[in-house]
Amino acid sequence: MIKNIIFDFGGVLVDWNPEYLYNEVFDNREDMNYFLSEICNSEWNTMQDAGQTLAKGTELLKQKHPEYSNLIAMYYNKWEVMLKDKIDANTDLLPLLKVRYHLFGLTNWSAETFPIALKRFGFFKLFEGIVVSGEEKLVKPDRRIFDVLLNRYNIKANESIFIDDNRDNIIAAEKLGFKTIHYSDIDLKEQLTNMNIL
Repeated sequence: MIKNIIFDFGGVLVDWNPEYLYNEVFDNREDMNYFLSEICNSEWNTMQDAGQTLAKGTELLKQKHPEYSNLIAMYYNKWEVMLKDKIDANTDLLPLLKVRYHLFGLTNWSAETFPIALKRFGFFKLFEGIVVSGEEKLVKPDRRIFDVLLNRYNIKANESIFIDDNRDNIIAAEKLGFKTIHYSDIDLKEQLTNMNIL
């Protein structure tokens, strides 16, 4: 029996994308794509999600790419611009789900920037517990961060559905016994309905 619904946040409940900031900075998309894939890329951002401070991450990258110093500094100085809005179609499901299930969050997110989202979006109050990678210094798909969630809130993987937009995280969760939904701009309500959750 399913008792718990566990959500990833970025890309599932919250629309976050560095392009929202750098679209306003670069004159052409090719240059922006290069910067976001080769300089301020997801691998670098993950280091902050894993607990490295924003200041240290920024300084190390500026030392490595001094010609991009101003653009690198902008990444976290204007981070809020990347945090566009909640994804209404999915966040609207939360009150319905909370009637029957316990809601939890498991997110790869910097401990320094997550409070900004927490303050902005009221739907986070519906969650009974949230595990933030930057606070644990562990990131998905490392199984240890799943164990933190399970142990801290005394829940079982086989009684839980885990929803994430990252395939590697889904695979890791399935290995631990979670039921999963790989979210990729699909109709989440329809999928939950098909699973007899809604």
